[in-house]
Amino acid sequence: MEVETVESNGPQAGSDHRTSKRDRRVFWACIFILANNCFQYTAYFGVSTNLVNYLKDRLHEGSKSAANGVTNWQGTCAITPLVAAYLADAFLGRYWTITLFMLISVVAYGVLTASAAAALQGAVFYAGLYLLALGGALQPVLSSFGADQFDESDEEERGRQSSYFNWFYLSINVGSLVGGTVLVWVQSSVSWGLGYGIPALFSVLAVAAFLAGTAVYRRHQPPGGSPFTRVAQVVAAAVRKCGVDAPDDASALYECEAGDGMSAIQGSRRLAHTDQFRFLDKAAVETASDKAQPSPWRLCTVTQVEELKCVLRLLPVWATGIIFSAAYSQMSTTFILQGDTLDPYVGGFRVPAAVLSVFDTLSVMLWVPLYDRVIVPLARRATGHERGFTQLARMGIGLVVLAVAMVAAGALEVERRRVIARHGMYDTNTGADGRYLPLSIFWQVPQYVVVGASEVFTFIGQMEFFYDQAPDAMRSLCSGLSLTSFALGNYASSALVDVVARATARGGRDGWIPDNINRGHLDYFFWLLAMLCIGNFGAYILIARWYTYKKTVD
Repeated sequence: MEVETVESNGPQAGSDHRTSKRDRRVFWACIFILANNCFQYTAYFGVSTNLVNYLKDRLHEGSKSAANGVTNWQGTCAITPLVAAYLADAFLGRYWTITLFMLISVVAYGVLTASAAAALQGAVFYAGLYLLALGGALQPVLSSFGADQFDESDEEERGRQSSYFNWFYLSINVGSLVGGTVLVWVQSSVSWGLGYGIPALFSVLAVAAFLAGTAVYRRHQPPGGSPFTRVAQVVAAAVRKCGVDAPDDASALYECEAGDGMSAIQGSRRLAHTDQFRFLDKAAVETASDKAQPSPWRLCTVTQVEELKCVLRLLPVWATGIIFSAAYSQMSTTFILQGDTLDPYVGGFRVPAAVLSVFDTLSVMLWVPLYDRVIVPLARRATGHERGFTQLARMGIGLVVLAVAMVAAGALEVERRRVIARHGMYDTNTGADGRYLPLSIFWQVPQYVVVGASEVFTFIGQMEFFYDQAPDAMRSLCSGLSLTSFALGNYASSALVDVVARATARGGRDGWIPDNINRGHLDYFFWLLAMLCIGNFGAYILIARWYTYKKTVD
């Protein structure tokens, strides 16, 4: 494709005015989207953080039943974003998908509030809960919609787009902080009805904030039809032509030419050919029978083939996120088990072990502006890269940082065991008897802070990477795919704990993770996680060296 450059010698005032107007539009669009996201997550964490206590206290479920109820619901919440993402990419577009699912969430919060206020049966509450799992499944669609507001052909706006993902994740953590502290206090100290009514109010504010920005949104990404159908067509066409040789010259492959650089897929730019997964190129080889009887199940465009290649290249990167998430999930499991035995008192005030996760949130809130305003400019000067680090480098840094967090947790556990041995408190400081080790719980703060730093590099890096490297017509779906690694990481963590506990407790031994962790070796488990993180990083380096970034035909 030839690119013609036209030089203008006329006045630039009109161009500057248009640029200023566009900047204001993008700014306000992002403000409305970030406010909406913050309100949504304030409501969500206002329900999810204290859910297990509601199931036990109001629905009179046992501890195991309540824990399973929360786990099952959270697992559903990790899957439903794929439903919203599919509808957004295939049929509805992002704007209308967000609007529809937010209205569903408002109804869900209304049902939960009515159930809590009137002490209705559990079936009504669970109906509202799973309706919320569907209506609240908007993170991949909303993050993609916000990134859509930036012009990717403009280098300056691409830099701002990268910054947007940092602030999007920050807005999630602000919502987590408010919902997980203030609203939980209302539920515990005032009433469940009011404690669920406030999240319902925030869900209404979220809808209002999003709709208020309608006039400034840039809704340029139309739905492109079912991505699953397009993928199936490529596979079917390649298999049918398994005996056909793909040409060495990629220009001989079939493509729908258009002067504006757009492909036959609605709203999707043409993708340049890449040499990986060459077998799939057979789907774009045009034969005599294809000319006589054209069919999308026999002949696909290069862009359609490259769509599938993009997804296949993302999968190994996605897989490394599972180990990362498994280690990250220790904040809600082994970190709390460790903290339950430490001295929780500051003066006469008791700090529960679970509350220390607020330091992770505060760490993210500190690291996001630090990364965006300090680290990126410094890295940009050192590397010359417009974003400071490549997306793959950013995620890799986070993998190493999380390993440091596991080492910090292991080091604290070594010291905790020394204190236990020194005072002979193997069986007397379970926390239930009111006795604690003479070691402050605030020694856990460093490991929470380091985990927060790893999030800023890896989780935000994943959001940006999966959006940027996905085909235009599959961005919501690929962003949703990145979230599933978090869900699988939680399942992997549970499986790892079970396997380690069983394997190390043979022959009548206590094992590494017994019910009384004072007689176990939780430090060994943290060392294992650190080694898994390092091994995962080693595999990630190989994947990053193999990975080929997506290229568009401009």
